[in-house]
Amino acid sequence: MTRSHRKGPVTQRRDRIDPTTTDQRLLDSHGRLDTHSDHWRVLRIQAEFVEGFDALADLGPAIGVFGSARTAPEDPFYARAEAVGRGLAEAGFAVITGGGPGVMEAANKGASLAGGLSVGLGIELPFESGLNEWVDIGVDFRYFFARKTMFVKYAQGFIVLPGGLGTLDELFEAVTLAQTQKVTTFPVVLVGVAYWSGLMAWLRDTVLADGKISAADLDRFVLTDDPAEAVALMGEPRA
Repeated sequence: MTRSHRKGPVTQRRDRIDPTTTDQRLLDSHGRLDTHSDHWRVLRIQAEFVEGFDALADLGPAIGVFGSARTAPEDPFYARAEAVGRGLAEAGFAVITGGGPGVMEAANKGASLAGGLSVGLGIELPFESGLNEWVDIGVDFRYFFARKTMFVKYAQGFIVLPGGLGTLDELFEAVTLAQTQKVTTFPVVLVGVAYWSGLMAWLRDTVLADGKISAADLDRFVLTDDPAEAVALMGEPRA
């Protein structure tokens, strides 16, 4: 199959694929303003926000589901993610994921098969595989910060399954926004007690013990192995 690479609305294939990403070029540009590109870059950033807001404006109540793109279909957490997506759809929520494979694909699949709305917010990456087939509404982003804004703006809570650095980034950004009261009433549920217990123990025994966070910060996390419980902890859909 021919490899494709998305750069916003542009699709590149074969030898036309850019080896760098838009975020990489932005963040690697140090020093003075690049008058040949930075002014245009601001307009592209603005366009991403406009396109995202326009695509998701009528989404309704939604929950963000995070987890590893590397989770294989035979992994038990793939089935749990699918059950989470199905349960959220049955509870009246749209499901928002990063639109990729693994946990994201499973959650989108569960929501779609249950007749719910399945959303994928893709990101330009050098190793991207494109949006999974279960996405009903897909928005591709060049910039991580624009994409992250859409997750937080349109989701009323997050369910997080096992994942790596990207999952941890999304998890801790959500908790930080809640801690700093940038968002309110924002449940965060971690699915996979054995997987997440080591992280919680470190937060409790090292970070909390050293006074770097408060006990209330730990209360923001809820651990469960039950997809149905994770869905119930999201509360009722809010208009």
